Amino acid sequence: MFILKNSSSIISEVARLRSPKFRQTGSNCTLSFWYYNYGQSVGAAEMQLLMDGLKEPTVLWRAYYNKGNQWLKAVIQLGRLPHPFQLSLDKISLGFYDGVSAIDDITFENCALPPPALSCEGPDRFWCRDTKACIDSLLVCDLVDNCGDGSDEDNCNPDLQCNFENGLCNWEQDVEDDFDWIRIQGPTPTINTGPLKDHTTGTAGGHYLYMESSEPRQFQDKAVLLSPLFNPSGNGTCIFRFHYHMFGKQVYKLSVFQRTVSNTKGWLLWYKFGNQGNRWIRQTLYISISKPFQILVKGTVGDGFTGDIGLDDVSFLGCTLYSGNLPTISTTTSGTSVPTTLPMNNCTEKEFVCRASGRCIQMIQKCDFRPDCSDKSDESACVMEVCDFEDKNQCGWYQPALEQMSENDSIHTTNIFKWQLGRGANLYPGQEKHCPLIDHTTYTEEGWYLFADSSNGEFGDTVDIATPVISLTGPKCKIIFWNHMNGSTIGSLEVLCKTSNRTSKLWTQSGSQGPQWNRAEVFLGIRSNFQVVFRAKRGVSYMGDVAVDDITFEDCSPLLIPGRPCTSEEFTCANKYCIPKDNLCDFVNDCADNSDENPTI
Repeated sequence: MFILKNSSSIISEVARLRSPKFRQTGSNCTLSFWYYNYGQSVGAAEMQLLMDGLKEPTVLWRAYYNKGNQWLKAVIQLGRLPHPFQLSLDKISLGFYDGVSAIDDITFENCALPPPALSCEGPDRFWCRDTKACIDSLLVCDLVDNCGDGSDEDNCNPDLQCNFENGLCNWEQDVEDDFDWIRIQGPTPTINTGPLKDHTTGTAGGHYLYMESSEPRQFQDKAVLLSPLFNPSGNGTCIFRFHYHMFGKQVYKLSVFQRTVSNTKGWLLWYKFGNQGNRWIRQTLYISISKPFQILVKGTVGDGFTGDIGLDDVSFLGCTLYSGNLPTISTTTSGTSVPTTLPMNNCTEKEFVCRASGRCIQMIQKCDFRPDCSDKSDESACVMEVCDFEDKNQCGWYQPALEQMSENDSIHTTNIFKWQLGRGANLYPGQEKHCPLIDHTTYTEEGWYLFADSSNGEFGDTVDIATPVISLTGPKCKIIFWNHMNGSTIGSLEVLCKTSNRTSKLWTQSGSQGPQWNRAEVFLGIRSNFQVVFRAKRGVSYMGDVAVDDITFEDCSPLLIPGRPCTSEEFTCANKYCIPKDNLCDFVNDCADNSDENPTI
């Protein structure tokens, strides 16, 4: 069928093509057709759904303007429509029309209700009351009439499902996120993104939730929806079903978390990235857990306004509501443990007590890469100068995020993105493609290294491993380390310097650097009361492990004031330090007070 018109009438004209009337469709029904819309000012076309009992038509599909000299395919999801309806293809010409519009090969697929069955046995089947269809029991109480007689949606617990027709039911907006999900009817305000209709009714009259990605939203802003609380699933499994819609060029991410502690983000159950087409997609998640829990549905904004995400028809099967509250954890970080009995001393609070002798030294001398106590106790709870990880020892490096979690074992630290010790001998088949097979220290499969395992976590997650606070360093201090970044989806590795009120980036590397260990050197110089942090950022998939080995702090002890005058080969700094005369006027602050670089000398 086609329209050819090249007259220019002043008023806008409409050409309409109507389908026969259909009585109803089953839940997987789709309509596809090929269309052609070509010409200088060919105008827009749209497919509308006209439902008995509804005044307003529902737009199912739109084509704007010239699509080129070609046939294109359109696929429309009709879903379960229980009432009689008609389709109308409308072509609108605004005054001047020049072009050809055409449609061909209209196909309906999977539109019948399931056929009646003679018998329907098994725990995972459900026999429909009137239509006698035999359906999967996972389709029971999911807010979709899969039977055709509504019997699979009878006797369901309303507390375990929500179609958002009358609000959020017992779900809540998170207050810790950046913005809220919005309840809406019909299309979202931005064209070419978001649903045109809800999933429950399949019309513009139904409601659903969506995440608006236009201004003032920014890249990676998050909107989080919280489920009610559920009891642990016991012997059975609790099943969570929902329908999501991710259509638009700049759609970013939808993820589902589960938590057992109320002030945590929980751990990841499922996520989806990017444009999934203009359709509602059903997802089923199985939850088995031994503690009361809550589900979090998180939408993340992409880097543009065509990134709206829809959510509808959420339901739980085999779950029971929990009437209590989830526990919270305190977020104090555990400091290093200190033996309680100190030797006899008369040190002040601002001094450090040497463990063996009871001698007092200044706090700034603790953790400065120079042992000032005879037993070296002032350097004991610090980062080690050289670390090769060989005795499975992390040499004082620790992960602040894990420290907070260790107080509560219910936080599963198994599948979060974190630093851990590894070696080639422990890799599983295929992992050597993106994780080192040999370490840098021994060059064998038995040698240990530190790596951030990207088979855990999700795109964009970061993880830090840090030194305890370093009190003071000297003017030549630098950190040297070997890194291994091989894999098709490597994120990045950064070296940061962190003081109490600011964090600065000293070094960064991103993307695959090849299947070998690479040396890196980062100048620190004179700094006080700071931490060095390695930060790994996860790439888009599991093929991106970042590893480090053989970390060395070189020339890091601070300058000493000698108990003697400086020699004739030495220069006396303004602060009484002695440095070699070679170091004068070389653009390096060797004295630590810049007096060796003073223009007057």
